[in-house]
Amino acid sequence: MTAQDLADTLRGRLIVSCQAPPGDPMRDTATLVRLALSAEAGGGSAIRANEPEVVAAITEAVDLPVIGLWKDGDTGVYITPTVRHALAIVEAGAAVVAADATDRPRPDGSAFGELVAAVHAAGALVMADVSTLAEGIAAAEQGADFVSTTLSGYVPGTPKQTGPDLGLVTSLSAAISVPVVAEGRINTPEEAAEALARGAHSVVVGTAITAPTALTARFVAGLARP
Repeated sequence: MTAQDLADTLRGRLIVSCQAPPGDPMRDTATLVRLALSAEAGGGSAIRANEPEVVAAITEAVDLPVIGLWKDGDTGVYITPTVRHALAIVEAGAAVVAADATDRPRPDGSAFGELVAAVHAAGALVMADVSTLAEGIAAAEQGADFVSTTLSGYVPGTPKQTGPDLGLVTSLSAAISVPVVAEGRINTPEEAAEALARGAHSVVVGTAITAPTALTARFVAGLARP
């Protein structure tokens, strides 16, 4: 699938992130496959998934493009941090590899552009997860096929918000020609629609759809307020 073909498929549509953190009861490959099947049944247009085993299983189960990543660690650059991780995700069957494209150093000392070149050579596309406008511009210049706002608010120095960083969506959409994907803290259909209105090509929603542990905790915390 070419970048243009996938962009056409995802234009104005929902990507569902089917992931679970370490220790969560949902962190089970068969369970995550069922989440992906549910997302497909509900009208999702693509799935975002973590780790080669899960990416391979979901790719086999659903008739949707899979955006794969490999989280290794929990600090610094840990979303598909090296070319090795990226190529493992391609091998697992992902149409797109999502990778950290922030300006922080990568564990193997490589540049983001090297990862892009390796993934393209292997026949897949790249989604750059960024936290700032400058990072998004740089990622597009290095060949990323999509740029996502995934890491805004999670990298030191970026604004802490309870909702999506719609300002970053707006500025990226105006600054680069590759499709901008809104991701991060999108909690309602209204916020998703607003992201599209701000220029997003498509929208990723995870926790608000596929994370019952986090959703339960949110309600518990709300009931505990005076």
